Amino acid sequence: MFFLFLAGNPGLAGYYRTFIQALYCGLNQQYPVWVVSHAGHCKPPSGMEMIEDTDIKELEDVFGLNGQVEHKLNFLKKNVSKDIKLVLIAHSIGCYITLEMMKRASELQVLRSVLLFPTIERMAQSPQGKLMTPLLCKLRYILYMPVYLLSFLPEGVKASLVRFALRGMKTCDESSITTSVNLFSVDCIANILYMASQEMIKVVERDSTTIKQNLKKLIFYYGTGDSWCPQHYYDEIKMDFPDGDIRLCEKGLRHAFVLDASKEMAAMITDWLQDDLTKL
Repeated sequence: MFFLFLAGNPGLAGYYRTFIQALYCGLNQQYPVWVVSHAGHCKPPSGMEMIEDTDIKELEDVFGLNGQVEHKLNFLKKNVSKDIKLVLIAHSIGCYITLEMMKRASELQVLRSVLLFPTIERMAQSPQGKLMTPLLCKLRYILYMPVYLLSFLPEGVKASLVRFALRGMKTCDESSITTSVNLFSVDCIANILYMASQEMIKVVERDSTTIKQNLKKLIFYYGTGDSWCPQHYYDEIKMDFPDGDIRLCEKGLRHAFVLDASKEMAAMITDWLQDDLTKL
C-alpha cells in the first residue's frame, strides 16, 4: 500500500514535511508516505531550470488546475505499479485535485481518500475568496516586482522576514519557515498565484456525481472557522450525503494546519484509518 499526499496552494512539499514524517511513524513505518509538490511551485535545484514535462507539454495549461491534475496522474503512472492500493490524503485545493483524479482514472486502486479542509466548491463565494478574487484575478501582477526585488536578499534575511510575518503564532513549524523562503522567486509566485486565480474561476460547483460514486472511500474533514470552506458548506454536504463520513473539526485547527498542528492532524488520520489497515 502506498500513501500519497496532495498539497494545497502554495503546493510545496516542504510545508508537509513534519506531517508526513508523523504520519509515517504513526503507521509504524510500514507504508511509504509521499508528498508531491505542485508543478512550478518550487525552485529547481541549482543548475537546473524550470521546464514543462515532455509527457504533458501538449496541455494548454500545464501550471493551471487541469495541468496539476495530470501532473499527479502522470507521477503515479511513472512511479507506482497499477496493482498497488492507494491512500490519498489531500489538503485544500488538493482535495479538488484528488476528486478529479478519481474521476479521470477510475482504474486507480484507491482504498481511501482523506480530504482535509476541502476547497471543492464555490471558492470565490467563500469569505476569503471574496477578499482574494479581485487580487488574484486582476491585480496579481503588481506583486511580481516586490518579489523580484526581495529575491536578491541573502537567505538568512529572507528567513527573518518569514519569521516576522508569522510572529503572531505561538508555535510555528520550522519546516514552514524554511519552505517559505522558496516563495521569494518570481517564477514560483507567478505559478502559485496563477493557479490560485484559476481556483477562484473554476472551483464553482461541487462534483456530487464523483462524490456519490466514491462515497464509501471518502473522509471529509471541515473546519469550524475556515474562511475558505465555511461551516455552512459542511452543513450542506452533510445534508446531501447523510451516509458519508463527513466530520467537523472540534479542535479549532486552522485551514493551514501545517503551520502548527501537523503532528495532531497526523495522529487523527492514523486513528481514522485503523479499521482499513486491519483489513489488509
